Formats: sequence, structure tokens, C-alpha cells
Amino acid sequence: MNAYKLLTPGPLTTTSTVKEEMLLDRCTWDDEYKSITQKIRSQLLKIAGADSEEYTAVLMQGSGTFAVESVMTSAVSKEDKLLIVTNGAYGERIVHMAKYIDLDYSEHRVSYDKQPEEAALRALLEEDPTITHIAMVHCETTTGILNPLEMVAGLSREYGKTLIIDAMSSFGGIEIDVAGLGIDYLISSANKCIQGVPGFGFVIAKLERLKACQGIARSLSLDLYDQWKGMDKDGKWRFTSPTHVVAAFAKAIDELIEEGGVSARNARYSGNNRILRSKLAEMGIEAYISEDKQSPIITTFLFPNSSFDFAEFYEYVKQRGYVIYPGKLTDADTFRIGNIGEIYRQDIEQLCSIISDYMGGTEQ
Repeated sequence: MNAYKLLTPGPLTTTSTVKEEMLLDRCTWDDEYKSITQKIRSQLLKIAGADSEEYTAVLMQGSGTFAVESVMTSAVSKEDKLLIVTNGAYGERIVHMAKYIDLDYSEHRVSYDKQPEEAALRALLEEDPTITHIAMVHCETTTGILNPLEMVAGLSREYGKTLIIDAMSSFGGIEIDVAGLGIDYLISSANKCIQGVPGFGFVIAKLERLKACQGIARSLSLDLYDQWKGMDKDGKWRFTSPTHVVAAFAKAIDELIEEGGVSARNARYSGNNRILRSKLAEMGIEAYISEDKQSPIITTFLFPNSSFDFAEFYEYVKQRGYVIYPGKLTDADTFRIGNIGEIYRQDIEQLCSIISDYMGGTEQ
């Protein structure tokens, strides 16, 4: 394969130093390796603005979806009812999980280019007092829309609900005050804004809520409570952990801190996004999400005309060093470009130059 940079929402382009951490083989039982796990857990709490007296971080093998499902199967009992707020494919995936696990749930769906509104959510909570939990995706990578976390967290506190936030594509790239917002479970993944590689997800959980989850899980491997109890002793994962990925993630956290933390990374990502949207608009390629709702994580663009051939466009861009993402919509023809990873202004400007050349060529 030729070398190229990933302009995707994860996996993403990582640094050479993060990759180098995977060159050493490690033993899961070794104290030095277990200390890496404990270091990661502690650092994740700091990134979240959460105190270890109130919150804990639990790492879970598998993709981000595994971590989300571990919360759904472990934190929502048969006596509970889950309200799932959706405006994209990843919120809909939580609905799919709820069906598999046979949870009692209701879905509040809005269109992919809209954010949920407070009045509608408040009405649902007023009408159905049996709702105990609320789940929402913070940054819906289907489109790149950023959902109103503060508003939903406020409603959750006001009505005394357990709040589950899928922050897969936002944690580490957007500042989230987990404790201040009162989020009960925040879920993310190693291969997103912290810029590690795929292999595990993690859950930042309020201890009071997590301690009440004993015996709820419908899955052995995804039992979040048991994973926490085992890991909390000395850093040992219950089952074989992705050792190379864990070591790479520890290095990625160090590099996030060296960059200046989440605020600095957010500034870089946001700068990438502004340049991208502006330059593509000049070429007649419009963003699907309005600027006031746009995240700095990934941007969805409408096809510029009816004759636009995405497969041809994709190969043209890839041959010149960048890989982008197809669209994930059913009501519009789109493609997506990620703004995260080890990507800087010069990369975005070079990409835009490549796209400009392509558009000029196709117009001739």
C-alpha cells in the first residue's frame, strides 16, 4: 500500500512515535504493563475534569461500539427505561443495541441536519416519568453535527435521569466537563481525538452509578461492573488486553498533553475545519451542516453537481496522498472529510489544492 494520510473520523493518522510504541511486545501480567493501564485511567479522569473520588475510568476491549454496548448491557436494567436521542447512524446503532438486549426504550428522532430541541425533550420527560436513562451521541459522525450536550445534561439533572453520552468522536478534541455537567457515563475510543490506534474503548463512569450495576449485565465479556472491579485492583484486564494498542494510547495521551491539552487540540481541529469549509465553498462544494451546528471533527459535503463521481474523486485524492470518507446519508449525496488526527493546516491546504485541480479538470 502507498503511504497516505487519513482524513477520516478514526482510525486516523497517528504520529511515528505512537506507532513506535507498538514495536515492543508486552506481557499482560507484568506489573510494568499493568501500571500503564493505571496511568491511562488516571489521565483520562484528568482530561474529563473528574475526581477519582467521584468517577472512575474503565477500559474495554474492542471497538468503540463494544464500549457503548458494555454500558447499555450493564447500566440499564430490566426495570429501567431508556430514552435514546437520535439524529444519525450512531444514535440509531444504540437503538439497534437496545433491541438486541431487549431494553425498554423510546426513541426521539430528529432529522440528520437538526439538533434535538429542549422543548420536545422536556415534553417527553414530562409525559413519561418511567424514563430512567437518557442516551445521546455528542458528535454524530454521520454528518459532523455537534449535539447540545449542556442542554441535555441540564434536563437530565433537572429530572433526575442517568445520562449516557457517546462521546466517541469528541472526547479529547472538544473540552467536556464531565463532572460539572453531571454525566454518568461518557464513552469514547482509543482511535479518535486522543490519536491512538484501534483496539479498545473506555468509559468514564460515575462511581455511585457504576457500583449499582452489579449483576445487571447480560454479557460476560461486556460486563462493565466486573471489568471495573478487576481492573481497579491492580490494572489487570479480565481477559487478554490489546497490549500494543494500550502502549500506543499511553504515548498518545502524553502527546496530547505536550500539545497543550484538549483546548490546543480543539484549536487545531477547528482551524482545519474552518479552512476546509471556506475553501471548498469557494469551489461550489457546500457543507451539509450549517456552521452553527458544525463540529470540528468531521465535515459532510454535498456533491457539487449531478455528474459528480465520488469513486473517481476518491481515487484521484488518494493517489495524491489523502484518504477521505464516503457519505452516510440516505436523503442526500454526500462525502465526508475528517479534521482530526495528526493533520495540520498545511495538510488541509494541500488537500484543497488537490480538490481544486480535480474540479478544474472535471469542468473542462
